[in-house]
Amino acid sequence: MLTREDLPAGELIFSVPRSATLSEKTTRIKDLLEKEQKSLQSASGWIPLLLSLLYEATDCSSPWAPYFGLWPELAPPDLPMFWSEDEKTGLLQGTGILDAVNKDLKNIEEEYNSIVLPFIKRNLDLFCPEKHTLDLYKRLVAFVMSYSFQEPIEDDDSDTDILPPMMVPVADLLNHVANHNAHLEFTPETLRMITTQPVQAGKELFNTYGQMANWQLLHMYGFSEPHPQNSNETADIQMMTLREAALKVASNEEEQLAVKEKWDFLCHMEMVGEEGAFVFGLEEVMTEEELRACLKVLCMSAEEFAEFKENDGWEEDEDDEEQTLTNQEISCMPAPWRKLLYTSAELTLKSYTTDFNTEELLVSNPTEYEKLSSREQYSLQVRYGQKKILYQLLTLTRC
Repeated sequence: MLTREDLPAGELIFSVPRSATLSEKTTRIKDLLEKEQKSLQSASGWIPLLLSLLYEATDCSSPWAPYFGLWPELAPPDLPMFWSEDEKTGLLQGTGILDAVNKDLKNIEEEYNSIVLPFIKRNLDLFCPEKHTLDLYKRLVAFVMSYSFQEPIEDDDSDTDILPPMMVPVADLLNHVANHNAHLEFTPETLRMITTQPVQAGKELFNTYGQMANWQLLHMYGFSEPHPQNSNETADIQMMTLREAALKVASNEEEQLAVKEKWDFLCHMEMVGEEGAFVFGLEEVMTEEELRACLKVLCMSAEEFAEFKENDGWEEDEDDEEQTLTNQEISCMPAPWRKLLYTSAELTLKSYTTDFNTEELLVSNPTEYEKLSSREQYSLQVRYGQKKILYQLLTLTRC
């Protein structure tokens, strides 16, 4: 979406009445969905919207037919979930996207077979198993991932469940960049796209999908931002990788047993888990509380850990003001802490199957970069951005 004239900050670009959005509250089968609400509950919370899409997208008389007409034959966005296994493994190994996609595909199939298909068979006057297939359901999941909007909950302390997503025509035309110039505001009657900064005539209007790292953008939306444009870029170090690093650093079997005991206690404290990760940004750690606690415990002496365990993890001298862990603070950490982080970053870099120096040459050579397919370009930007952060961490923690 391009501007036709100069726009000041705070300008209303367009508004969409809530009645024109497509959700479980506005679909023609809303009464049925409400009636079967309990049977449609799932971990994602998306099933009522997806059933709405299944119904409306396959009926040419639907009031939303022109909306779905923007995507001939409901061709989905080019998300990694639709790539071949060779492409996913070759391009995404080590990025975290591969695990996320595999989990998505498993959950989609389980939800369809256990909840959606039984619902379809109970309502054969409205649905058809031969038409409303798992393949179509998967494609519509991609639509929800790429084009839906989720209304924020203003009260962070509210016990209310997360609000379900909705499809917002027109608003989903705007692309995303980290340095966006527009955002969507929610009011009781309408959704309003507002400029957040002055925009010159002829320039593109960019919305924000949130503070998204490149791996999240590629996973959910099918694209990534060229380095270094994404100021929200992150790299993950899996929690189990820190455990592996601690075991590797241990000089003997006795120290390894101590590491395992400390790790088990961290699990007891719910500070770590098999699927958890420490998230490192360009300038600071996003999971500073968990990282500080883990490094502190893993580097404790036997006496310190015995006292710590005796108090069930409670320490009177805890500094509650330590909220941010910046790159500068990382470089000033105690040497044992830095050694654990350094080893963890090394192990994480080994999980990639591609060479960083080759990728750096590709990113800096426009001629060679343009020869890559869009999938190769987007995946390259993800890997390169993550590795830049990990190599920066190596520099900060080198003893």
